[in-house]
Amino acid sequence: MSRPKSKTATATTTATKVVKKARTSKVVKGTKKISPYNKFMKTELAKVKQTNPGIAHKDAFKMAAQNWGTAPENPKVAAKFQTTATKASNELIKEQREKCFAELGIQPYPRYAAPAPEYPLVSHAHMHSRWGKSLDSGAKLTDAKLTIQGRLVSKREASKKLFFFDVEQDGQTVQVVASQVRYDGDSTQFQAVNRALMVGDIVRFSGFVGKTNTGEISVFATHRPELLAPCVRPIPLRSGLSDMEKRFRNRHLDLLVNPKAKRVLKMRAQALQYIRRFLDSREFLEAETPVLSPSVGGASARPFITKAMAFDETMLYMRVAPELYLKQLVIGGLDRVYEIGKQFRNEGIDADHNPEFTTCEFYMAFAALEDLMQMTEDLLRGMAETLTGSAAVSLPGDDADSAPINFGPSFRRIDVMQELRKHIPELPQTLNEGSLNELQSILAGRDIPVAHPHTVPRLLDRLIGFYIEPQCVQPTFLYGHPAIMSPLAKCADSEQTVSARFELFVNGKELVNAYEELNDPNQQRVKFQAQAMERDQGDDEVPLPDSAFCDALEAGLPPTAGWGMGVDRVIALLSGVTHLRETIAFPIMRPLAK
Repeated sequence: MSRPKSKTATATTTATKVVKKARTSKVVKGTKKISPYNKFMKTELAKVKQTNPGIAHKDAFKMAAQNWGTAPENPKVAAKFQTTATKASNELIKEQREKCFAELGIQPYPRYAAPAPEYPLVSHAHMHSRWGKSLDSGAKLTDAKLTIQGRLVSKREASKKLFFFDVEQDGQTVQVVASQVRYDGDSTQFQAVNRALMVGDIVRFSGFVGKTNTGEISVFATHRPELLAPCVRPIPLRSGLSDMEKRFRNRHLDLLVNPKAKRVLKMRAQALQYIRRFLDSREFLEAETPVLSPSVGGASARPFITKAMAFDETMLYMRVAPELYLKQLVIGGLDRVYEIGKQFRNEGIDADHNPEFTTCEFYMAFAALEDLMQMTEDLLRGMAETLTGSAAVSLPGDDADSAPINFGPSFRRIDVMQELRKHIPELPQTLNEGSLNELQSILAGRDIPVAHPHTVPRLLDRLIGFYIEPQCVQPTFLYGHPAIMSPLAKCADSEQTVSARFELFVNGKELVNAYEELNDPNQQRVKFQAQAMERDQGDDEVPLPDSAFCDALEAGLPPTAGWGMGVDRVIALLSGVTHLRETIAFPIMRPLAK
């Protein structure tokens, strides 16, 4: 006589509907087992006839058959739940799993508790380093008891008494072998409990260490698996996630299925740690300056604007640079300060620009431009070697076949004005506010487009970008900029025409901007007034004059060298990605239309 169906057997059937392809009908002791299709059609036909009185059997059959194509009981549909489920099927998965958990007595969201002392928790990395090479194939260490936990990324059912799972934790995977032979729990629940687990679940297994006959390091489970948190929404672990829009709107999924995305963010953290160690070891003090301020300055950029309810809706700006505050700290006696933080510029989005981005700026009293050049070389060379293992970094994408970027040798140097005059012999010897018409004629005569508004700094920047920046594939310092381009920098010549400034370009992109800080309050006021004229000409990115900063300069700013680096661009270069958003955990995206 066949054994009556137990509660466990019922739960097994429920779990099978979701995660296991149903078997076709077969005869067992003279009784025909109904296939999922026949069972579904019998129920569905009754529903169709009940809701459509008088319908012909042939038509009712067609309607029921159409519903089978999307039914969760259909093995083909169930197999796709993990990759292509719709919102409705997500709810169905959730409903069926909750029912399965209830039947098996599984608490799907338990409070976390440490495993039993005799089965200590071990990381996947520790397992691989301790036993990965020391054990022979087929060896079992029954005394080496342990517990592992993580996300279930693969599940294979060899038979109703043998399951294989792959569990991932912190980027490393360990196989779990669950056999009923070693199971010390209720054997009648073994199959149902293991079938109830699905790819994506957060799980924990306890057992002993060993290797399979094929040599794979594994945990041979001896206890009932623990569900720490179920996955009730599909994760495309097999099909992958490559569409850029879907990736960055679902960053959690992107990180789960694309290992490179996770590696880039880890490299970002390592880069920030390296920068801090580098500056801390040179006696710099890390500071924090305001993100919201009633004034904006330190860079030419269009700011984001908000209002403060606490100050009667006074207009506030999100900072575009921390420069003016950091220099006031130097005035206050903090000779070496730096800040790593977010800046916000209300500009376009492309591969090299993002409205929210991270910079590192430092200010060093009693230092000159040459000191900053040496520090820049040391910082980037050391960072490349620490993060990638080499001072030479391969280019990503279409440039992968080009020579690697080499931070090892001393960086190339180009005098901006000397190089421009090689291409533009008619360039005026003196460049000031009166040079606008001549520069416009030069650009027009050479068919070099430039966006409005036209100001002398903008037109000069366009010429540098057209003739010089493309030459800067290997690390290159550009120096000797016209003074009119650098309103916060000292001049390097007695005629006050050349700024004591450099920019570092790598692969045609600016990574660093640095200069000797202007500390004459009278000259600073004059330069601020010149900037105000550019604003009157239509350049709304130019900040308004900051009289409070000029007043602070009157207290005495020591000879100071200032330095700023775009952290996101450096990380993109070192990690081999072509777009800044790859380096940002949650890059800003255009809002979806409602």
